[in-house]
Amino acid sequence: MIVSWNWLTDYLRLDMPVETLTERLALRGLNHEETREVGGDLAIDLEVTSNRPDCLSHIGVARETAVVFGKHAWFPEPDPQVVGEDVHELARVDVEDPDLCPRFTARLITGVKAGPSPWFLRKRLETLGLRSINNIADITNYVLFECGQPLHAYDYDKLFENRLIVRKARPGESLIAINNKKYDLTTDMLVIADAARPVGLAGVMGGLDTEISESTKNVLIESARFDPVSIRRTGRALGLSSDSSFRFERGLDPERTEWASRRCAQMIVELAGGTLHPGVVDIGAPAQPHPPVVLRYGRIEKILGIAVERDRARAILEALGLDVVAETSESVVVKPPSWRADLEREIDLIEEIARIHGYEQIPEDRSVPTALAPRGKRERVEDVVRSTLTALGYDEAVTFSLVSDELSFPIFPVESNDRPPLKVEHSTRKKETILRRDLVPSLLAARRHNEARGEPDARLFEIAQVYHPKAESPLPDEPTRLAIVGGGDFRALKGVVETLLERLHISDQLETELVINVDVFEPSTLARITLGGSTIGYMGSIHPIHRDALELRQACYAVELSFDVLIDKADLVPRHARISDFPAVSRDLSLVSPNTVAWKEFSSVVLEVMKNDPTFEGLTYLDSFSGGNVPAGFESVHFGLRFRGRDRTLTGEEVDRSVAAIVEACRQKLKATLRT
Repeated sequence: MIVSWNWLTDYLRLDMPVETLTERLALRGLNHEETREVGGDLAIDLEVTSNRPDCLSHIGVARETAVVFGKHAWFPEPDPQVVGEDVHELARVDVEDPDLCPRFTARLITGVKAGPSPWFLRKRLETLGLRSINNIADITNYVLFECGQPLHAYDYDKLFENRLIVRKARPGESLIAINNKKYDLTTDMLVIADAARPVGLAGVMGGLDTEISESTKNVLIESARFDPVSIRRTGRALGLSSDSSFRFERGLDPERTEWASRRCAQMIVELAGGTLHPGVVDIGAPAQPHPPVVLRYGRIEKILGIAVERDRARAILEALGLDVVAETSESVVVKPPSWRADLEREIDLIEEIARIHGYEQIPEDRSVPTALAPRGKRERVEDVVRSTLTALGYDEAVTFSLVSDELSFPIFPVESNDRPPLKVEHSTRKKETILRRDLVPSLLAARRHNEARGEPDARLFEIAQVYHPKAESPLPDEPTRLAIVGGGDFRALKGVVETLLERLHISDQLETELVINVDVFEPSTLARITLGGSTIGYMGSIHPIHRDALELRQACYAVELSFDVLIDKADLVPRHARISDFPAVSRDLSLVSPNTVAWKEFSSVVLEVMKNDPTFEGLTYLDSFSGGNVPAGFESVHFGLRFRGRDRTLTGEEVDRSVAAIVEACRQKLKATLRT
């Protein structure tokens, strides 16, 4: 933002050197870039942060200067004279999309004389680096840089039916802007049109056909508010920006909309002649005032580390334009002014007090009381999962929440996720505009990226949120998921999940069940993962056809789990038990059973038989075999058993009795017999 020194003197007395001004403003957040002399004036270039759009004007900088130096600033209050027929009888404005244009005002001046601007107006604009166009256009620019509210002046006689319509562009429409370039419009762009065609890009740039020229006699003045996202989207789509769009994108002072219209009208009548007609076309309602904010005086010292007197803190807030609503000895309730939309919380007020009181007043060696916040359960579970998967040979990936159409396919048959994904139309990424519903597609893309660079078996995992649309709400559900991709087979994948549950000390029974396949996975490999009877995720092998579509060369598997369920069920309280000094005794069993019997049925029977045996330590699946001397329709399941005494070495007879009980239970419940 370039500020004119002479212009600032219209609002307050500057009795300090420019170096002092820029240094003090820089210490309060308006960094000084440079100061140049321009025709007897000083052009001061200040860097304005995105949260302070109020300082993108001379009035805003004057306000800030007055606060910093403890001065009084005065600002014009326009009161133009009106004559003739009411504007509502001469012009009409329709706003078809009030969400994108919450307020639109228009005033009409007839009988103007368009021509060169007076000397003072040209000099003010030249100091800012602007070229003088004509008195009407220059006045709109002057008011823009005075108060930060963009305006536009139309040649009233060139508007079909003397009408303005705020609407979205229609298919096939285009506009030749005042920069003499033609722009093809899309149906999501907001335009200002007359009864026949677009005459301006709302908030971005006016059209050439209705611009002010030397032949202009009657002027319609627009002062409006537009949705910042709509302005930003249109400007980026067309590669077009302006001083107006820059301010619209950052937010305007809603109370300046009508003020700027009056100010512009008064200046046109004074400098270009003409008659201002009574009334103003004003569509939409003024913005609601900002809600009050409570400041606890005791919090100032706790946050800043220094004491600021209560009266000093209150004086700073009042100087910044905040109105005191109520006050006690402990706190004060204030209402932020219309131009400070960034003041929403108590911490915002404390930051303002620190800024104006002076950061240089805070000693560098002053300690601020702090306390170490304990890590929550989520963070501790994340640490366990990361360390476990890293130890198993997996690398953590961090991918974008926005994905392209290529990666937006549903990866698992989640019944609650049958709605179309959410799209973010104003994304800065042109292809990735869809909020992902699953993590696995993003990890598959990362695996493809690694394959293309010589890493054929990238084993990856990610912990992140996904986004599931809800019918009853515009906001989606945002569950946290854990996704894993890598090479190997189903058993290796299940082993990874089992290891995770073991490290998290989750005692609920883990089960997998084959489900109806979707085209992303190979037939008969997609399995539902349940924990204690509740579904927590899915896993399976990616189908070769889908691997080809994603340009993946190597076979790979994928698993996606509900991380919220893992957090809920994890038991992170350390528990220690004495390790037995005595050796373990192992036995291997090979049982022949019908091939319809799954391993989980064997494990369930064994665990049930051994649940009260303190010497039983566990069982391990080893392999399965069919053919050879195993009858058709049957399968040999090979697994290991492990026993250990706590106070002595177990005898072979004791272990044999336990093994015999297991064999008998499998015979009765699973029709399984020992393989000979």
